[in-house]
Order: sequence, then C-alpha cells, then structure tokens
Amino acid sequence: MSIVAIVGRPNVGKSTLFNRIVESRAAIVDDVSGVTRDRHYGKGVWNGKDFSIIDTGGYVMNSGDVFEEEIRKQVHLAIDEADVIIFVVDVETGIADLDNEVAQLLRKVKKPVVLAVNKVDNHQRSADSYEFYNLGLGELYCISSINGSGTGDLLDKVVADLPDNTIPDDEKDIPKFAIIGRPNVGKSSMINALVGEDRHIVTDIAGTTRDAIFSRFNKFGHDFILADTAGLRKKGKVQEDIEFYSVMRSIRAIEASDVCLLLIDATRGIEAQDINIFNLIIRNKKGAIILVNKWDLVEKDHKTTKEFTEAIKERIAPFNDIPVIFTSAITKQRILKAFETAMEVYENRKKKVKTSKLNELLLEAIENFPPPSNKGKFIKIKYITQLPTPTPTFAFYANLPQYVKDPYKRFLENKIREYFNFTGVPISIVVKSK
Repeated sequence: MSIVAIVGRPNVGKSTLFNRIVESRAAIVDDVSGVTRDRHYGKGVWNGKDFSIIDTGGYVMNSGDVFEEEIRKQVHLAIDEADVIIFVVDVETGIADLDNEVAQLLRKVKKPVVLAVNKVDNHQRSADSYEFYNLGLGELYCISSINGSGTGDLLDKVVADLPDNTIPDDEKDIPKFAIIGRPNVGKSSMINALVGEDRHIVTDIAGTTRDAIFSRFNKFGHDFILADTAGLRKKGKVQEDIEFYSVMRSIRAIEASDVCLLLIDATRGIEAQDINIFNLIIRNKKGAIILVNKWDLVEKDHKTTKEFTEAIKERIAPFNDIPVIFTSAITKQRILKAFETAMEVYENRKKKVKTSKLNELLLEAIENFPPPSNKGKFIKIKYITQLPTPTPTFAFYANLPQYVKDPYKRFLENKIREYFNFTGVPISIVVKSK
C-alpha cells in the first residue's frame, strides 16, 4: 500500500486535514504512541484506491518551543519514505519563512508534491491564495480542513499520483511474510539466518536498515515472499528519529504481508513499543507470530520459557491466541520452526468453516450460555455463517443484534477458537438482524 505524508510548519491545519481524510472514509485511526512518538497513522480510501497516511505534525520535541531543525528533519523523512507528499500552508498568514525553506526542499525531489492552501473558506481568501504560486510547486489546491471544501479535488490529485501497487497475478496466491520489530532486535540477522545467506548489512547501530522490499524465495519446500529491509543508512542520520523510520517501514511491510513475525529482544522482554507494533498488526487483520530473539543470551531454568510466554500473553491480551517461539538468529535455534509456524498461520488465515459445522457446535454453546438479557428483552441467536471476506469474519444472526455487547462477542470468538484452529489470526465477529 502507498504512503502519503502530510508536511508543513505547525498550526497550518495538518492534523485537521488528516482527521478529515481518514474519518470521512470511515477508516481506522491509530495513535501508535511510543512507536511513532504520538504521530498519527491512518488509512484513507478515495476513488477506490487505498493508501496509508501519516500526519507528521505534533512531533516538535519539547512542544512548548518550535524547533525549526526538527521540522526540517520531518520533511526530510517524509521525502525519503512517502510516495506522495501533501504540503499544507496557511492562507491567513501567507508565505512564512519556514514555508519557503520547506518548499525549497520539496522542489528538489522527484516525488509528487501536492500543495494544499488551507483555511480558504471565502472568495477573498481564494484570491489571497494565488500568493502561494510563488513557492514554485505548480498547481495549488484551495481547501478548508474544517468544513471539507476542496478536499475532494485535493484527493483526486493525490490518488492520481499514487504508484500502481498491483500485485502480479503469479504472486497473488504466494504467502507473504514480514519480519517486524523495533530497531536493533535482530531483524536483519533473522532474515539472514532464515534465507541462509547474508542479504543484509548487520551492525550494532539501531536503524541501520530502511525500506521494506519483498523478495521471493524457494526454501524448505515452499514458495514464499519475504519482507526484505534493504539499504544502509548514513551514520550521520542514525540519530534522526529512528522510530519514524521504523514505523514507516513497519507500515509498508505489515500492509503488504499475510503473516507478520514480530521480533522481540529476549534480553529486554516485551516493551511498550513491541505492544504498539503488535496492535498495528492486529488492526490490519494480519496473521501474527511472536519470535523471542537472542534466547541464547538468557540464563534459563525449566520454568523460564513458560514464565516468559505467560508474561507476553498477559501483555497482549485480550487477543493472545498467538504462537510464541524462542529463537536465536546467531545459533539458528528454531529458525525452521518459526517458518513452519508462519505457514500454519497463513493457512489458518485462509480457513473456511462449513456453515453446518458452525451451527452444529456453536448454537449448542450459545444455548448453554445465551447473551444476557437487556431491558427485559431476551436475545436469541439462530444462525451463524462465515462471510466471504479475505480474513476470518463470522456473522451471527440475532433478533436484537444491537444488544449483543463486546464481552459476549469475545465469548463467541473464544468458542470459535476452541472448536477451530485460528491460532495467530485475528477474528472479526459481526451480529446482524436475522
């Protein structure tokens, strides 16, 4: 999936535009705090094209002050990673010095830049907007993020400039795996161990690798595509917002994959940043495996593995039907098991359960433990079927679907997992009117 980045100086309305794009399309918005340093990541859909959108606003460190250097870093990062850049300016203030600096950077890039002049909500401001042609970025789009005027034309231009990410026909049915994790947990070493060759530069510097690129392999008797994080960062850039690189890379890899192998560092345990990346995987409805890397560096007894697994599952609850495998990229411990488990999760994600079997097993469980009554009304579920969606989604048909609450939906999901193997795969439960 393509990435669109919104850039611009503070207080020009970047976040308002971001919210309008994702919310008006009924998309999921995630505040992936920790991984993204409170940067917004969301999904947009326009004219049938899906894209990820990053709001680079709100990052200025020590937010009481405006650090121009940090803003310039944001623009550099967006230029490096995004496919299309929306540059937002403010018609009320006109061209500021910082706008000129950002424009100077953007004029040098070979990526599409769409200039959005915000807060244009009357004819006078529309006339004032012509000043921004002086930025030398070509056509401008007058918008009002608050009321939405002009955003349709803006998005028409954005999606027209998005690259064609159509998957080749010969790769549509091939499993796509991605090794995901925060910086310096050993992703590149793990890929090297998995494919049996040094395809990646490995250093002790966090954030050594960048873009997610998918490469095709034939290994262990299977044909699969693996996320390949290629490219060496210059030493001078190693300290520049590593988490931003990490989340941009993770978003690309997650959205293009079927199963994500989340790598965590055994010497540090599961941390908040790992949880945020895990939630990103689950919200994208991808299969998931947790690989505890560097297991050879941990002092162990007969209880260590069990205690470590329980600690992980407690942190990722309520969805903890996830394989946890203890590995070492250096000693290649359980590398083959990690790959075999990824194949199992891939098959689970494609699994279709017969309607007759669903009703036979689940209606009895529902009868023994029916939904709690609401306002004196009894809820009856009469029929269950799996919907023809890319990921497992089950429809329960009831007389009063609006009264079936989340705790009971979790009960239904747990029953499905009890009877059918959906380990590692998020399940969606929908309750419909019978």
